[in-house]
Amino acid sequence: MPERILVTGGAGYIGSHTIIGLQEAGYDVVVVDNLSNSNPESLKRVEQITGKQVEFHGFDLQDRQQLDALVQANRIDAVIHFAGLKAVGESTAKPLLYYGNNLGSTLSLLETMRKHDVNKLVFSSSATVYGDPRTLPITEDMPRSATNPYGHTKLMIEQMLEDMSKTSDGWNITSLRYFNPIGAHPSGSIGEDPNGIPNNLLPYVCQVATGRRDKLTVFGDDYATPDGTGVRDYIHVMDLAAAHLAALQHLDHPGTYKAYNIGTGAGTSVLELVKAFEEASGVTIPYQIADRRPGDIDSCYADVSLAARELDWKAERSVTDGCADSWRWQSQNPHGYADRT
Repeated sequence: MPERILVTGGAGYIGSHTIIGLQEAGYDVVVVDNLSNSNPESLKRVEQITGKQVEFHGFDLQDRQQLDALVQANRIDAVIHFAGLKAVGESTAKPLLYYGNNLGSTLSLLETMRKHDVNKLVFSSSATVYGDPRTLPITEDMPRSATNPYGHTKLMIEQMLEDMSKTSDGWNITSLRYFNPIGAHPSGSIGEDPNGIPNNLLPYVCQVATGRRDKLTVFGDDYATPDGTGVRDYIHVMDLAAAHLAALQHLDHPGTYKAYNIGTGAGTSVLELVKAFEEASGVTIPYQIADRRPGDIDSCYADVSLAARELDWKAERSVTDGCADSWRWQSQNPHGYADRT
């Protein structure tokens, strides 16, 4: 009988791509998503790609009554926890919203898991837990801090999970601290579809390329980087999905908490990413320089040797691949999932 995996936030960008990997690997998948920043059309397209049904439940994780009933009715073997608000800028403007949602939903999930003796968890963490790193590349043992409320919620949740692993309940927990996801499924059928104005760079670039937006705003050109724009480690979403699968397959040490960087190990600046997209798409991207955003840092890229060593995982796709796949998704779906027929 195949293992049954509960995926929270599974209709979202990273969750939907991960579900494809799970189903192709033979897992049964149950999804909980309140659809606050996702679209159920993504799961319909996942079903088209894999030929397998996705069991979907549309409610908020903080609804403990529904969550309890769901876990009680299903034989859940492990959980992959994506659900949460994720925009750095919005978290700075609305910190209570982020603390209430991200911490509250995780507490509800953990208490429900404990009640039903489900103790295997892969958590969707973030490189924001490293704050403004003193040295690069970033290793997992570096001091943790945060420069914005979103990062603080990830940091707090990681501490909760680490504390849970030290109890006598046999928890086996892995946090994946991933860097900047880009790209889409190579079919172009699913991809990143943000509500409103995109908070991430590449979706905004794609919307400029399709004419939905006039130009790209580059926030800051005075960072301590080669071209003055922020440097990040851009990881293809399909590689990121594979990392969740690898982590799930290594949940075999009860009483253990582990954290891994998930990135490429290389940094790319904003302007370098724009150039890579122009080369992949053949479309010129006009841009303007604006002031820095609160909470942004100069550079951030990963040392990924621990994941390679312990999870047998490494990124296989390049920034150019990510740009090409993102453009395929956006050009086939100029208005995202709103273009569905």
